[in-house]
Amino acid sequence: MNLNSPNNFNEDEKIVKILRPNGKLSRKYYESELVLLQVQLARLQRYIRVKKKRIVVLFEGRDAAGKGGAIKRILAPLNPRICRVVALAKPTERESSQWYFQRYVQHLPAGGEMVLFDRSWYNRAGVERVMGFCTEKEYWEFLRQCPMFERMLIQSGIILIKYWFSVSAEEQERRFRRRIQDPTRRWKISPMDLKSRAKWVEYSKAKDQMFLNTDLPDSPWWVIEANDKRRARLNCIHHLLSQIPYDTIKPQEVSLPPLQKGHEYQRPAMNSQRFVPDQIAQPDQSFEN
Repeated sequence: MNLNSPNNFNEDEKIVKILRPNGKLSRKYYESELVLLQVQLARLQRYIRVKKKRIVVLFEGRDAAGKGGAIKRILAPLNPRICRVVALAKPTERESSQWYFQRYVQHLPAGGEMVLFDRSWYNRAGVERVMGFCTEKEYWEFLRQCPMFERMLIQSGIILIKYWFSVSAEEQERRFRRRIQDPTRRWKISPMDLKSRAKWVEYSKAKDQMFLNTDLPDSPWWVIEANDKRRARLNCIHHLLSQIPYDTIKPQEVSLPPLQKGHEYQRPAMNSQRFVPDQIAQPDQSFEN
């Protein structure tokens, strides 16, 4: 997506087509661009599978920054056996006694796989640090070990990409309020999300320290401005595709075999089976609010 690219019509007219009055991307432009990017993601997937590449992508950022929405759009055209998401819950008592990185290592990709971490080992540098879920010693030891851990991943042949989704306090509040009011989104807001609002500055300081220690030439952080969700998703996918040098591998030709003839087969009577009612034909029947 390039708002400054040459075109055969007036530049102001193009901006009107792309942007809404509030400056955010129009749905029509977003959806058309997303389709093109998802075609490229499918081609990338074929390359990863054939060439046995191993890809790890980390998605970090404040609550409601749009990480999940970006991941969802990346996964949409892909085979879940090749590209999967890892979103770990609170560590168990056993996991808490392990080497910190151990619970993440078991989810790393094999050849021909891409793994998207919806939050990652950087939990220790963020929520654990701010909420006091780890000790000072554990925190600083993480910052010391993390560059070494990531360097080992890269030296083993893994392509590691790290994204930080940046959102303003005002936009985060708007999204939180929408989640509270929408019953289909209410599950997205947790007590921890609410506590994070009261510790906005502490999270900012933790993020700055995390970048200071882990934004390195061989494993850099890429920041995505995420106040406009649609723009953030497109920018993220564009950038992801640019970070993995892939060739277009032509898929194998597919031809459908002839349909089997079964003159001796008779389908059971329709009334002998239980069919789901056609709800569309009965519009007056609906769930209560």
